[in-house]
Amino acid sequence: MKKELKVTFIRPSMTEHKASDALEPLAIAMLASYSPPYVQHKFYDNRIEDIPYEEETDLVAITVETYTARRAYQIAQKYKALGVPVVMGGYHVTFLPDEALQFCDAVVLGDAEETWPALIEDFRQGKMKTSYKATNTKPLTHITPDRSIFQGKRYGPIHMVQYGRGCRFNCDFCSIKTFYKDYLDQRPIDDVIKEIGALKHKQLFIVDDNIYSYKKQAMEFFKALIPLKIRWSGQVSIDVTKDPELMRLMRDSGCISVVVGFESLDIKSLNQMRKGWNLRGGGYDRAIKVFRDHGIMIYGTFVHGYDNDTLDTFKNNLEFAIESKFFLANFNPLTPTPGAELYNRLKAEGRLINDPWWLDPNYKYGHAHFHPKNYTADQLTEMCFWARTEFNKYGNILKRANDFRSNFSSIYHAGTYLAANLVTRYEIRKKHGSFIAHQNDPLHIDRNFVGQMS
Repeated sequence: MKKELKVTFIRPSMTEHKASDALEPLAIAMLASYSPPYVQHKFYDNRIEDIPYEEETDLVAITVETYTARRAYQIAQKYKALGVPVVMGGYHVTFLPDEALQFCDAVVLGDAEETWPALIEDFRQGKMKTSYKATNTKPLTHITPDRSIFQGKRYGPIHMVQYGRGCRFNCDFCSIKTFYKDYLDQRPIDDVIKEIGALKHKQLFIVDDNIYSYKKQAMEFFKALIPLKIRWSGQVSIDVTKDPELMRLMRDSGCISVVVGFESLDIKSLNQMRKGWNLRGGGYDRAIKVFRDHGIMIYGTFVHGYDNDTLDTFKNNLEFAIESKFFLANFNPLTPTPGAELYNRLKAEGRLINDPWWLDPNYKYGHAHFHPKNYTADQLTEMCFWARTEFNKYGNILKRANDFRSNFSSIYHAGTYLAANLVTRYEIRKKHGSFIAHQNDPLHIDRNFVGQMS
């Protein structure tokens, strides 16, 4: 019998504040499910709890996003000082492994189901390599997230579920295409239905980057969801509204809201980000009407800072979101992240601020990362925050609530709408201007390896 191995999973926080809107991190549950049976897991979500560094463990595994990179490295430094080996993975580490390896013993590149079991066995035998690279082509079969690691933690009553991976579009601000390239695949529907049937809560967020990758698979999935009588939200491209049958099935399957990347009202900005297709097939007004006619609330997202944007763009986007009665909306400063073509372009043009911004000890959440063309970086920061706070003023929350086709089409819709808007209003004010890592924890960086894509 193999000796028990203690592995501690860490989900870093983005700021020093504890989150009131945290949901279960599905990636950690999936990682736990890939471990051999001799592994004993502990999990600490730094968004909602402190990390007990003194607790005995054999190995620490940290998932790293660009916004949590500095905090992840601080955590890793503390464990390394205690003599505990650390492994890191996630999108950020996949794009910048040399940067991450300054702070850990091994990196997992790509999705972990191919490599995690091998890493664990190598570690048990004392021969763990520094890098484990997945092909991201393995069929998505026999995936059963181990949600037992969430027991006793305070998360929102929404489960995260994954059906497919990858995206068929290639927007220049997004790194999904770089990570998965042309890989698009879905899990067997029976596996997903079985997983959903065992969940405690019947409200889900489907984490697929775009649940409408293939029409046939999407239709089959929606049909299979109907008997479960669940309510779900997810991310979807706006072109789904052009298919009446798909929209009917989305509604019947329990879709209550969708996240849609409107990004801009300006066709030149959309073309620059390679998303001009957003305005095809009747434009935004028609698409919004289709969603609302099916009782589906819209969480619209916008990005600001493209070369054709002006200060009037913020006002126009805000007014559009309010008049369209969006359930929620986000007005983001354009964010150049590793792996995205946007980052490479702005870096080549010398427009990045304190590159790499994610390791800048003075960087604060919500602040601009680069110099826009038609206004200053400070104006980009200020106007995004202005749009967010204006959209979430009590008067505008009530104005948007006056929608009996979607936002207030049922008691459940109304309750979801009010709860989400109040939490969002609170979180916006709490997070904006917060440092994205602990200021009292130093970080020792070798600048030769920082921000260099592998």
